[in-house]
Amino acid sequence: MHPHAALITALTVVLIALAMYLVGRARGKFQIKAPATTGHPDFERAFRAHQNTLEQTVMFLPVLWLATLYCDARWAAWFGYAWLLGRLWYLFGYVGTEGGRGRGAGFMIAILATLGLLVMSFFGLVPALLA
Repeated sequence: MHPHAALITALTVVLIALAMYLVGRARGKFQIKAPATTGHPDFERAFRAHQNTLEQTVMFLPVLWLATLYCDARWAAWFGYAWLLGRLWYLFGYVGTEGGRGRGAGFMIAILATLGLLVMSFFGLVPALLA
């Protein structure tokens, strides 16, 4: 049983839903009709923050589970929670600041957490494959 990895996965879905809500709110506020993806800069920031979060999630979730199952579940959980906090920081830093200047630190935290999980995945998988 890996409750932390499961909770992190569920919280990632909530994060994506929050980002989706921010895009929808910006669409309404700035009168950007679907399927348009450009318009007011504040809408474009919300849209890019959502898209970037989706892109990062595709890499994050597999390595979270690989690191949990094949390496150390506790360390994987720490990296997973760090990723979530980093992505929240990124999302609100991108959407909530002029020009999205507040997103850099959150991006770095999340990408480092993903890289940590990737390294853990290989450290766990390689010995398992060689056994």
